[in-house]
Amino acid sequence: MIDVLFICVHNSARSQMAEAYLRTLGGSSFSAQSAGLEAGMLNPYTVRAMREDGIDISAKSTKTVEEVWKSGKKFHYVVTVCSKDAADRCPIFPGRHRKLFWPFPDPASFSGTDGEIMAKVREIRDGIKSKVLELVRTASGEST
Repeated sequence: MIDVLFICVHNSARSQMAEAYLRTLGGSSFSAQSAGLEAGMLNPYTVRAMREDGIDISAKSTKTVEEVWKSGKKFHYVVTVCSKDAADRCPIFPGRHRKLFWPFPDPASFSGTDGEIMAKVREIRDGIKSKVLELVRTASGEST
């Protein structure tokens, strides 16, 4: 089992998408969790964008990276999907793991019409899906 933690600022959009995609695309070989530097509220645009791709995250709750860190769980990969400044605030997790940095813009910062915001969120969603597929291929090859 390959354990992966995705981290962003509020665990409201990017890390939730990454966790959902790994759970969907990684199969039983992967275990995925997500967390935020601070507690947040699930982004409704993210929920809509994921539903468009057949994944319902509407019942997901957000959690802080401190909660995960205190559990002492060890991960094979810790992936930050936020800005470099935010990623630098992440705690050090126990054990050996690979740190990956996937800097995606924060959907909470998007403005415009509903359609314009959704278009930007879809771009982030599709980029995250692509990176998760890449991780599945890479990590699966390393574990064999």
